[in-house]
Amino acid sequence: MQNHSRLFRSTALAAIAALFLSSCGGGGGGGNPPPTPTPTPTPTPTPTGSVFTQPGSESLSVADVQAVMAGAIAEAQAQGLPSVIAVTDRVGNVLGIFRMNGARATATTAAAPNGVNMDAQNVTVPAEAGAIAKAVTGAYLSSAGNAFSSRTASQIVQEHFPPAPTTVGLESGPLFGVQFSQLPCSDLSARFGAPGGAALIGPKRSPLGLSADPGGLPLYKNGKLVGGIGVMGDGVYGSDPNILDVDNDAEEFIALAGTRGFEAPTSITADKITVDGTTLRFSDATYGGLKSSTGASFASFNGSAGNLVAVIGYNNAAIIAGTVYGTEASGMRPSTAAEFSNPDAYVLTDGSGTNRYPVRAATDAASNSAPLTQAEVRAVMEEAFTIISRARGQIRRPLDSRAQVSVSVVDTHGAVLGIVRSPDAPIFGTDVSLQKARTATFFSNSIAGANLSANTSADVRQFVTATRTFLGDPAALTGTHAFSDRANGNLSRPYFPDGEVGRPNGPLSRPIAQFNPFSTGLQSALVIGNIGQHLGFVTGASPTDTPQRCTTLPDTPSGTNRLQNGIQIFPGSVPIYRGNQLVGGIGVSGDGIDQDDMISFLGAHNGGARVGGIGNAPPAIRSDRIIVNLAGGASVRLRYIGCPFAPFLDTAQQNVCDGL
Repeated sequence: MQNHSRLFRSTALAAIAALFLSSCGGGGGGGNPPPTPTPTPTPTPTPTGSVFTQPGSESLSVADVQAVMAGAIAEAQAQGLPSVIAVTDRVGNVLGIFRMNGARATATTAAAPNGVNMDAQNVTVPAEAGAIAKAVTGAYLSSAGNAFSSRTASQIVQEHFPPAPTTVGLESGPLFGVQFSQLPCSDLSARFGAPGGAALIGPKRSPLGLSADPGGLPLYKNGKLVGGIGVMGDGVYGSDPNILDVDNDAEEFIALAGTRGFEAPTSITADKITVDGTTLRFSDATYGGLKSSTGASFASFNGSAGNLVAVIGYNNAAIIAGTVYGTEASGMRPSTAAEFSNPDAYVLTDGSGTNRYPVRAATDAASNSAPLTQAEVRAVMEEAFTIISRARGQIRRPLDSRAQVSVSVVDTHGAVLGIVRSPDAPIFGTDVSLQKARTATFFSNSIAGANLSANTSADVRQFVTATRTFLGDPAALTGTHAFSDRANGNLSRPYFPDGEVGRPNGPLSRPIAQFNPFSTGLQSALVIGNIGQHLGFVTGASPTDTPQRCTTLPDTPSGTNRLQNGIQIFPGSVPIYRGNQLVGGIGVSGDGIDQDDMISFLGAHNGGARVGGIGNAPPAIRSDRIIVNLAGGASVRLRYIGCPFAPFLDTAQQNVCDGL
């Protein structure tokens, strides 16, 4: 590993850097896919007053998981690539992990372009971790309205969108930074084997966050999303920098073979969905290019082609059945009328009937003289849900489907004041909406610079100086401006303005010569110690897992920190104010980024108008009032929000965020 001593700058990672190097051990074709499955004829009844279709009652049985694995193993043999194969359900429970004889024990992440590796660049990780991350990605990014893969993720997280040699100069991917979500340290994610916890309660964490390495696909049963499959076999855990060609990726063929009988409906795969005029990618592998036949028996492979394996913190070397999404056992279910007024709302549950994140008043009275009340939080969340119910989705099929997202509200300490979801919102948006709410609130807070400057990592601390120098404002990060996630994203890109080649990087990003999706800047620097500690636990080299507490920021009075599941750097959040005083934030995730922005912004505005006293930041302090001077005499404003031009299904109203 090049420049290994510079790879891990936090104290937490230094002790286990060597572990990554020693742990665990690592064509196309024509033809049409099998017919799209017929949706289940008995969906869950729709509540009175609902405008959304409720998810159907489907899940992967033990026999289903065996069939998925058998199909993948047969193809791996035909491809000549012994692999590690993981299967999850929709909420991230790992239903089984199979290691084939001869499969590489590890995989290595992409190196920095300039060879000066930092964060998670050029790191060797257990192959099982890569397979699980890919399976989680296929399951978490998908829904009944869109089927996305880890190849789709690769397309939307890179520094140019779409990523290709001919697209240099375009803006970054719309979900730039989403790979650092679902983190193993997230305080939202449930954990397998946690003391006193139900084994199958979701959403579960991923050992490496979301994956941009092709080889992860969603699984559908009778047309309903039930999970994902991930394959790790080639020893390289990276991304696809060029979508203009068709890759002959053996891992993707192996994963695709595993989906036979559990295929995504062809009408909703990513290649039927466009973003900013660009068609997304789903899989470069085709069913016609598969080398294996159907009908393989798992029993014939188990013990001869390889074995089920245990992964600490994820699975005990057994195949288990998945849960039915939307049930108490899955960790996500319809809300009761007492929990949330909208009949379509879903909440996170502990498996015993208790809402994990009920609507409540703020906890920050010790440092905030005007904390949010329970009624105010409820108003913001209910008004945001009303906007969800009216909004046209960006990433869903059929066209003119309603947006489906998750909404989180936090106080100035980052404490969760409520989380609610629409029925079919992609799972990834739950953790991400909370990241967004916390990020907007944190960077708008007077303590942001002081908290970052008190971090144990010198790498983290230097981002404060870089930001103040870049903005020409020694008071930056002291609460003088309200920062949305769109603004934080502007400052977190390897070119500023975003995509303009030759410009310097934003102050919260790595320089372009240093950058790739494994080292984004402050976002990755804050959590790399947690990821390293977790991988030491997964491999058995350490008895101690990372706590459910990302980052080493100082404690708030409640004994937690303000960024307990990391930060996010793509749009979909705004801080909430009482006059000029910051009191919290709202984050939204699960659909197009402009939809996410609009729902958070109008939720804060309409909720405040309903109860009085709170709302969006005063226009005079919003981040779009900040002007950054560029080399050559040019200047550019930061952004605050971006709303769709004509977003609603029930009216032709345009420019719905203007003037608010």
